[in-house]
Parts: sequence; structure tokens; C-alpha cells
Amino acid sequence: MTVLSAPRSFRPSRRHILAGSAAVAGAFTFGFSIPAGAQQAGTPEINAWVVVHPDDKVVIRIARSEMGQGTLTGLAQLVAEELNCDWSKVTTEYPTPGQNIARNRVWGNFSTGGSRGIRESHDYVRKGGAAARMMLIQAAANEWKVPAAECSAEKSVITHKASGRSLRYGQVAAAAAKLEAPKEVPLKDPKDWTIAGKALPRLDTVDKTNGKKIYGMDFKLPGMLNAAIKDCPVFGGKVKSFDAAKVRGMPGVKHVLPVGDSAVTVVAETWWQAKTALDALPIEWDEGPNAKVTSESIAAWLKEGLDAPDAVVGNQNGDAKGALAGAARVIEATYSYPFQNHACMEVMNATALYTPEKCEVWTPTQNGEAALAATAEASGLPLAKCEAYKIDLGGGFGRRGAVHDWVRQVVAIAKQIPGTPVKLIWSREEDMLHGRFHPITQCKLRAGLDKDGNVTALHMRISGQSIVAGLFPQNIQNGRDPVVFQGLNAPGPEASIGYSFPNLLIDHAMRNPHVPPGFWRGVNLNQNTIYLESFIDELAHETGKDPLEFRRSLMKSHPKHLAVLNAAAERAEWGKPLPAGVFRGICQTMGFGSYVAAVAEVSVGADGKLTIHRIVAATDPGHAVNPAQIERQVEGSFVYGLSAALYGEITIKDGRVEQENFDTYEVMRLEAMPKVETVIVPSGGFWGGVGEPTIAVAAPAVLNAIFAATGKRVRSLPLKNADLRKA
Repeated sequence: MTVLSAPRSFRPSRRHILAGSAAVAGAFTFGFSIPAGAQQAGTPEINAWVVVHPDDKVVIRIARSEMGQGTLTGLAQLVAEELNCDWSKVTTEYPTPGQNIARNRVWGNFSTGGSRGIRESHDYVRKGGAAARMMLIQAAANEWKVPAAECSAEKSVITHKASGRSLRYGQVAAAAAKLEAPKEVPLKDPKDWTIAGKALPRLDTVDKTNGKKIYGMDFKLPGMLNAAIKDCPVFGGKVKSFDAAKVRGMPGVKHVLPVGDSAVTVVAETWWQAKTALDALPIEWDEGPNAKVTSESIAAWLKEGLDAPDAVVGNQNGDAKGALAGAARVIEATYSYPFQNHACMEVMNATALYTPEKCEVWTPTQNGEAALAATAEASGLPLAKCEAYKIDLGGGFGRRGAVHDWVRQVVAIAKQIPGTPVKLIWSREEDMLHGRFHPITQCKLRAGLDKDGNVTALHMRISGQSIVAGLFPQNIQNGRDPVVFQGLNAPGPEASIGYSFPNLLIDHAMRNPHVPPGFWRGVNLNQNTIYLESFIDELAHETGKDPLEFRRSLMKSHPKHLAVLNAAAERAEWGKPLPAGVFRGICQTMGFGSYVAAVAEVSVGADGKLTIHRIVAATDPGHAVNPAQIERQVEGSFVYGLSAALYGEITIKDGRVEQENFDTYEVMRLEAMPKVETVIVPSGGFWGGVGEPTIAVAAPAVLNAIFAATGKRVRSLPLKNADLRKA
């Protein structure tokens, strides 16, 4: 197994970092050798991933971001597994994107999204731990003057069995750091894992419970001022004028400044002083051409796309249109899915310090390299004169990944106050009004049946927004956004459909409203699973077949999809009687490299009140790095997915978002949360994601159970808008 190193001539530009980190990971090759000059005398660094102190404390460097999903602990487990170190002495730290560039991108991709934190870095981080272990063993063997093959390491102790001698990692770390990295780095078989694959407690939990953990909003620098900001409430609008004189004399106010052409900030001694003054500041907006747009006008535009002659094909086989034309029976349904907000508990924030020679930013980010690129572009300084320091995130869900608008804003503010640290915190209202929203879509599904009720054709037409067109238009190829078709792709390793149809056509009529889209946790897999799994359920009921058996009949060529479906059904005891008034719904999908399925048990009162009693979820991520963390992520996925299904809706009036806080954008409360049972069925041979896939099965499992309970098919979310009283 060869360890690759990045070419030493590689010097990425700001644009290169933005494009590369947002695209699929793996565009660069890198390894564990340290560039000349990077290793300093006396440092306990063995390689870029592993630092061993004389007291045996092990610091594992994690390039990906921690935002509650457990990536930090999971990656540390993988490194520690190959390192054979004492887990009780492991801590972690983040390298910076500036260091990454200076060291020829030795840490690779800093982007944390798409449930890629572990599944796209497991190989090289494990090699980092294995290489460090081999170097430590070699250092001990050199001291003993014996072959390294005669030595072994376990729990940070190297032993030469023949002589009975042993040395701790901390005793040989300095010598190991001077050795050349091994060329061949074999990895353990997962069946031999003792640290990875185990349900170990997370490394960051204690600091979260005792208040030691610092988030971006907690961060402070000496002499720091605080900024509040207002951007034009209509996307695409600008500031026409503002009267700074009206608030300059208010308590604590230091500056009233424009930020770009669409926002105004007040900078004060405290954030509350800044916000109070900003609320009192007279601002006149030029709302621009989008001031008349409404949710109704957007919906009408998307509806036109359902029958538009032009659409881009995402997946097809056979002749779906021809088969539909000749079908004995055609069943049709139209579904819709709204804009939704990420609604992170921690609002967007960052701290910046600008001088003409250096610009530094401290911020919660899902992509340190993108934050660095935004810093450099906003400051006008070269990358080498900028740095972005990553802080743990109080929620990310995609909002803190591809777009770093708040970083650009804080740098623009700090640039007008050189030498003074400035912390920008968005108000909750600003955070809600200026999100990067889950894309809005509609979907028309048409299925052809033969005289025996067998499906002969399926046509899915999606009409609506493209995230890639909104964020990375250069990646649209021949009008096609591949993200639109998540969960509907041809059989393969990513987001593939779990059913076979003799004739299939899935296409997309792109319609991009002015509301900016973003990668919202689970992304397009969420609505696509609702569309397909609800319609499959419709077909089962229309043909008088059991929803589970109907699915099985279409899944003979999809064994991994079928395996998780069966696992969920078995744990839920599908087919066995439930208490009176309780009904089941079932669904499955594949996304982010993993296969997932769910069964929901619900009841609906005579007044239409929905109670979700229990959800059983099965997941096959290939390898389970930390089973306990997988269970927690599955449970958290249902909190997020059910919040969206029950309440999540952003509406537009006069061009602007109507929901400004949690009183109008609700989330699930504890008393409404069902019991979640997780079934982990790792089949090995691949690495799938964990954080996002099960979000997608939350809504359709419940929707299908609601139909079983009431005879009503809900085709438009959120459920708060639906009348669930029995038909």
C-alpha cells in the first residue's frame, strides 16, 4: 500500500480552495510525510496526525469539524486503533487551513458535510495512525538494536518479547519524530479492531456538560468590540440609505457602517448595545425586483414545470412514456416540499482581527478551507497572510459549509476598523431571514399497471430548485444537477434507487426562485424519499397488496436495500397486531453511502391529533466505527426529520421570509418525540455515512402510517397544515 504525498509545487488559490472543498472530496492526493522544515526540534509530533508527549498524552489532529455528530471521536478512534495507543490518554486538536496549505495539504479535505467526515477520510487517517505506530516501534527497536519485526505495541507501550524490555511511547516519541515515514502502511482488518468499532464515550461530552466547551459566541479577544447586522430583508435588495447620526450617541456605540451594498452594522462595546442601536437605526431599503414574489407565485411556477416539455434526465431505462401510454391502468399523484431553514441553535457568528499585514478569523465552520478563502477574498489579502481558526459548532446541518456569508461580513467590518477585534453575532431574526434554505420542489409521479396489477412503468417528474445552480453553477453539466436525483440514481455506491421497474424515467424541470438554496441536512434525499416511498405505498394500497410485500416484489435486484427493510420490519414485528387505534407505515432509501429503512407506529385521534408512538430504524453503513454514536445519530436524525415533517416550512410574502423566530418556525418538543429503536446491520465492504441518511425515512414512514390510520394521503408538508381527521 503506497503512501502518496502532495506535489510540493501545489499552491492553491482562493478560488481553487472554494471550488475544491465544495466539490467531491478526493481531488488531491496527500500522505503523512512532513514537508522539509516543518518538523521543529523538540516537537512531540510523530507525523501530521499524531503528537505524543513525554507523559504519553496523545494528541490526534482532526481536520473535519465537530458539530454534534461525533466525527471528532470517530476519527480519533480510527487513528488510535492503528496507533495502538492508550485511549484514556487521547485528546484532539484542529489543525488550521493555513497550516494545511503551508504543509502541502497534508490533512486533505477540511469539508464536513454529506456525512463524509469518516467515510471519505477513514483510509488516510488510519494510515496516519499506523505510520506513527511503525515509527515509534522502529525508534524503540533502534535503541535496543533489534529488528522492528521482533517488537510489538499495545496501549502506548512497545515491547521486545524476547528480552522482556519495554518502552512507553512518550520515551521514544522524540526519536520517532526524526525517522522517515514508512513507504508501505498496512492497515488492520476491521474484525481485529479493539478501539474502533466499540461504543466508546465521546471525547467532547464532559466539556459540554461542565461549561468548559467554547463555541463561537463565547469567544473573546482583548479589546474586542461587538457587531450586530441587518441585511436587506428581500433577497437581491440593497441599502438605499441609513441615518447614522440618529444612533451614534446611544450607549456604547462606536461605529455605524455599511457592509457591502445590502447591509448595515452597528459596532458597540457590547452586542446588546449594538443590537439596540441597530433596531433604532433608520434604514431605507431598495427591495429590488423580487419584492412582489410570494409562496403562491413560486408554487404556480413550479407547477408549470411538472408538465413542461423540457426536462433533464436523471435516471432511465426502457421506454416509460410508451409503456404508460399502453398501460391497462395509470395511477398519478403530485407531491410538494417547502423551503426549510437550518435553524441552528447557535446563530451565525465570527470574530475577526484585520491589519494590512494579517487577517485572522475565529468561527464555527463546517469547512475551514472555505472559511479561509472567504477571509482572504473579503480582506483582499493573499492566503498566506490570512488564517481561519475553527471552533466547535452549535449546529451546522449544511448552513456553515458551502456559504460563509457571515465570515465575509465580519471581515468587511473589521477591515473598516483595522487593529481592533470585532465579533459579529447575527440576531435570531437575521439568522432566520437570511438562511440558505432547503430547496423547494414539486413532484408528479405516474405509474402504469398491467391487468394483473404489476407495475410496468414509472415516471417521476421533479420541478424545482437546484442547489448546485445556486451555489456552484459552474458544476451544472448540460443543465443537470446530480444532487437533485439523490436516492433515485441507477444502482451504484451512492444514493441509488432500491426498486427495479421495466420502464423508468426520472427527470427534472429546473425552476430557481430568488430564495437562496443551501445544503440542508439530508439534502434532496429527504423529499425524494417522501415522493417515491409515499407513492410506492399508494401503489401497494391501490393494488390491494401489503406495503412490505409489495416493496419486496420490486427489490429482488437490490439485496442491501432489501436487507435493511427486512431488518426494520422484523424488529417492528410487521404483520403482528398492534394495540387498537395504532397503525404502521414503512419505507426505505439509500443515500450518503448507507442503506436505511424505518417503520413508524402512530395513532390519530378523532380530532386529528397525531401521536407518533415508536419508530424502528435499520441502517447499514458498511462499517460501524462507534455503534453507540450511530444510535444517537439515528435518534437525532428523527428529531430533525420529524421536526421538518411536522412543522418545517418557510413561506415568502413580498419577497421576504415570513418566519423570524421559533415562535413561527417550530421544532419538535420532547413530549412529542417517539421512542426510537435502532438496528445496526453493518455488512462490511464499504463505508457509508450516518448523520444524514435516516433523516430521509422519518417523514415517509409517518406519512404512510397516517394513511393506514386515516385513509388520508398527505402529499404536501408540513403536517401542521394538514387535516388528519379520518376520511
